[in-house]
Amino acid sequence: MDFLSADSLPWLQSAQTRLRAALAAQRLPHSLLLLSAPGLGAEQLANWISALILCESQGERPCGVCASCRLLKADNHPDSHIVRLEEDARQIKVEQVRALIESLALKSYRGGYKVGVIEGAECLNANGANAFLKTLEEPTQDTVLIMIARPSHRLPATIASRCLRLTLKPPSAEAAASWLRAHAPAGTAGAHSWDAALNLAGGAPLLALELDAPAIAALDAEMRESLEQLADGSVDVTLLAERWLKGNAGLRITWLENWITCRVHASLGTAVSHQSAEPVRLPAALLKAKIRALFELLDAARDLRRLASTGLNQQLALEALLLGGRTALAK
Repeated sequence: MDFLSADSLPWLQSAQTRLRAALAAQRLPHSLLLLSAPGLGAEQLANWISALILCESQGERPCGVCASCRLLKADNHPDSHIVRLEEDARQIKVEQVRALIESLALKSYRGGYKVGVIEGAECLNANGANAFLKTLEEPTQDTVLIMIARPSHRLPATIASRCLRLTLKPPSAEAAASWLRAHAPAGTAGAHSWDAALNLAGGAPLLALELDAPAIAALDAEMRESLEQLADGSVDVTLLAERWLKGNAGLRITWLENWITCRVHASLGTAVSHQSAEPVRLPAALLKAKIRALFELLDAARDLRRLASTGLNQQLALEALLLGGRTALAK
């Protein structure tokens, strides 16, 4: 378990400070819900919290050198339990949750706390959520439960309401670009190319770091040109859909979601949000024809992304998306 890497992510510092203070005051919550878009280090923070709680040092925690910290680094701590999606699975199974509950019901092997982490908690199926609810309602002594979910999660209110929520937000664009310049591998493109990558990553530096920044900058320019052509009717929709499908359609759909979200905010005169995964809610009176068309296009783009792994005919679906978007994209 790599728990010390959280210290290299400056946008996590406020959450770390808050939890250190809670531990010092002996007021650790028994359950935490980390709300985070991908690429902000929620998993690293959960690992750090586990180490903070299980560390046996009398000084700064986590120390990284005590017996508990060494066991955590080796992924062999008997009081640390992690549940995540199994390979190729779409849901966290009830059997995984029951195994976690059984482990947490046992006495601590090292005489301290026990920590249970559920990554991707929005993937809990109904039976798993119900099984976990009883543990939240009646937690065993010296047990801390940590759940990680996206801000747009659909966890039952009975579960979310029993957790202390910590929402991770992206750093400013300037801070994110500065961090990327300092941590990007040697030879990676410089400051100019990070803007497009960060936009595509929803402002999440860790996700932007995984992208090919120069290629994303080129994609950004190409997508803007494509939308201009689509808006003025100078491009064949069938040919455009073919080109998108041949050139990383998933990234293009994500780009389109971000672009539509930014355009909605611009139409309303509000600040731009990098979190395209978050639904934008408006009073009905504000849903003018233009904005309504943008929302319909955004819904269609999200549906296409969600259905990408099914047997859906991607060419026809993308053509329908582009045809339906002419009104929304028109100047």
